[in-house]
This record gives sequence, C-alpha cells and structure tokens, in this order.
Amino acid sequence: MFVIGSGARHLEDEIKALGGGVLDVEIKRFPDGEKYVRVLDSAEEVTLVQSTFRPQDEHLVEMILLADALRERGVRKLRAVVPYLAYSRQDRVTKEGEPVSVRAVMKTLALYYDELYVFDLHNPETLKFFPGKAVNLSPARAIAEYFGEKLGEGVVLAPDKGARERAKAVAEKLGLEYSHFEKKRISPTEVEMRPVDIDVKGKNVLIVDDIISTGGTMIRAANLLREMGAGKVFVAATHGVFAEGAIERVSKAVDELAVTNTIPTPVSRISIVPDILGL
Repeated sequence: MFVIGSGARHLEDEIKALGGGVLDVEIKRFPDGEKYVRVLDSAEEVTLVQSTFRPQDEHLVEMILLADALRERGVRKLRAVVPYLAYSRQDRVTKEGEPVSVRAVMKTLALYYDELYVFDLHNPETLKFFPGKAVNLSPARAIAEYFGEKLGEGVVLAPDKGARERAKAVAEKLGLEYSHFEKKRISPTEVEMRPVDIDVKGKNVLIVDDIISTGGTMIRAANLLREMGAGKVFVAATHGVFAEGAIERVSKAVDELAVTNTIPTPVSRISIVPDILGL
C-alpha cells in the first residue's frame, strides 16, 4: 500500500491506474501555517512516496509527520520512495562550520523509515548516511524506452565524465554506442568541449544527465554537436530543476527536451511510476 505526499500528487493517478493501492490521508494547514496530516487508513507495510522539490523544507517536514502518523497507526514496515531528494547536492563541507546537509536529511528520515529508495542521487556514496536499506534507482529504462525509436541507431553522450555511467546505462538498454564530453581549458577564459573517441557525424545524439538547472552546458553541447554534423539532438535528464527560462532556452537549442516526472514540469514526459511499482 502507498501513501502519497503532497510532493508526489502528480504521480498518484498513474500509481492507481497501474494497480497501486493508495491509503487515504488528509493534509492541510493550521491557521498559523503549521502543517497538519492525518492518516485515515492503515496497513502492516506501507510505502510513502514523496518528492522533495521546492518548497523542499515543507516536503521534508511533511515526510516526517506522515511517518510519525503511520507509526501511530501501527505500521510495522515503512519505506520511503523519494523521486527527488532535496539537499542531495550538499554532500560535503567546503567551508568550516557547514553541515553535510544530505547526511542530516538521511539521518532524520532514518528515525522513522526502514528503507529508502531515491532516484538518480547526485552522489550515490551518500547513501551510506542512511543506516537501513538504501537504494539508488536508475531511470535508464524509462529514458531508453522514451527515446529509443526517436534516437534510432544513434549515440548516447554524457555532458562530462562524471555522468558517463548514466549514458552507459541508457546506451546498454538500447544497444548503442556511448561516450562523454571532455572539457579542456585552452585559455584562462575559454574551455573547449569535445566528445571523446566517438563520431557523431550524421547520427542522432541523446545527451543524458541527472539534473538540469540553467541548461547552459546542454545548450553548449548541442551547438557543438550541430557544428560536428550530428543529426537530431535530444536531451534527457532525471531531475528538471529548471532555473527561470531554462526550459525555453534548452528547447530552442535541441530537437526535444524531456525529463522524468520526479519533479512536475512542462517537459516531464518520462514516467518513473513503473519503477516505483516494481520495488
């Protein structure tokens, strides 16, 4: 049985349509602004689905309140599926006095949740901060299924070496070549980007990353691919954390931009719900 937090309401209809049972909950605010939750049904084992995009803090507090309510109702095993985990990019101390924010979030969730499932975590190594079972879920299947026919006998690229494994995962689902862009500084103010050891001339290309914010890297990569004679250029990402105007800017530079529905956006066309139901 599932409980759907307010950060995952955009997934609820599909979860129900594909056979997932959903418990009734009441979520509202008190006049002073504090969140109120009430679980109207119960079960021995429950999976709470909550994406923690903006407002991040509100969605995280709601996860804690819902978990406490579920434990009060006698739930014995409680799992959290977090399509997008807030604070995941704050995974190290860069200045004295800072927290490791993702550690604080995971340790807090561990007070209530037995298992944690996250989609495409920025740094999978941070799962060590959750003492129970913690799994980093890949959207490779969903991305490959969405772009497979459009890409044809094309190429899958990562925007940098750090995202190479994401490109590899999608490419292996499709049986295609994959590589990554390499950045080389040629002057104090200029950086050159080139795909590593792969020919894109006349081929469709899919660029895959975990997060798109401003979209600047994707636009630059797409323009370079055009110069190199690539065919159609597609861009996919797991999390559409778009800065204002980013969707429009990236969409103008490529043939199609599509992200998964970990966060609801106008281009969230790739569904992770089958992966949630398959847990």
